[in-house]
Amino acid sequence: MIALAVGYLLDLLIGDPHWFPHPVRFMGRLISCLEQKWNQNRVAGGVWMTVTVLLVTGVVTSVLFFGSYCLHPVIGMIMEAALTCMVLAAKSLWVESRPVYLALESGDRNGARKALSGIVGRDTERLDKDGITRAAVETVAENTSDGVIAPLFYVFFFGPVGGMLYKAVNTMDSMVGYRNERYLFFGRAAAKLDDAANFLPSRLSAFLLMLSAGILRIGSKEYHPILAGRIWKRDRFRHQSPNSAQTESACAGALGIVLGGNSYYGGKLVEKPLLGDPLRQIETKDIKRAAGLMLVSECLMMAAAETGLWVLYQLWSF
Repeated sequence: MIALAVGYLLDLLIGDPHWFPHPVRFMGRLISCLEQKWNQNRVAGGVWMTVTVLLVTGVVTSVLFFGSYCLHPVIGMIMEAALTCMVLAAKSLWVESRPVYLALESGDRNGARKALSGIVGRDTERLDKDGITRAAVETVAENTSDGVIAPLFYVFFFGPVGGMLYKAVNTMDSMVGYRNERYLFFGRAAAKLDDAANFLPSRLSAFLLMLSAGILRIGSKEYHPILAGRIWKRDRFRHQSPNSAQTESACAGALGIVLGGNSYYGGKLVEKPLLGDPLRQIETKDIKRAAGLMLVSECLMMAAAETGLWVLYQLWSF
């Protein structure tokens, strides 16, 4: 309970400093190396890459986790808190989306496009102000599950080792899980595993976004919890992925805006359905509102996790 709380607070305070050697960067290097070596084998190579990355991640994390507890319980708790902090991305998500908001507020669209290009995979050169805002909101909404709720979900059930394994799956999907000529077959195993790993967390994240909208509506009428539930029920399966529209549809309903729509990736047009109903025109402040939904959702998830751990501790002690 203490390690989880400390890891959560550390992420909110320091996030992911660029100077720190984050495990995801090592995962990325391993994935790139294996992809260059095994991509010619297509599906089989993708399976071997997935298994290898998971084995390396699991072994290294287990040695750090269990080895530190063998040295001393306090050292183990510190390591557990550090590993928990490393799998969470709430602070990083806000830090990386905030420059987009600030640039748009100051009228610097080129600066906003440049800041946005660091957090999305789509082409940003063609986006107008509304398109930039929509892309930033969608990124915050999708990563509420991938970068916040899902890691907490796996840390709760399987400890930091489970959280780090989830992070490895998510990183593989973000690097090779594309439907293009290079990765269509090689990245299939990673993409399918990511779909399975996010099946429950994405739906839990959508539910938490609805609850967060209800809480935030107390201070601002810009949030719509009932509409969030209605839009989620209607639009949650409109994306090709079984998971990505879960949080995006809930966020669109919670803010009363429309998300989705066609985008360009690598110069190619990708058609995407619209999510939500246009109660109002999207505005730059929606980036901050989406981040608020994300932070409250994380707080609710933490409260549920700590309560669950306390109950388990009481049952164990009894």
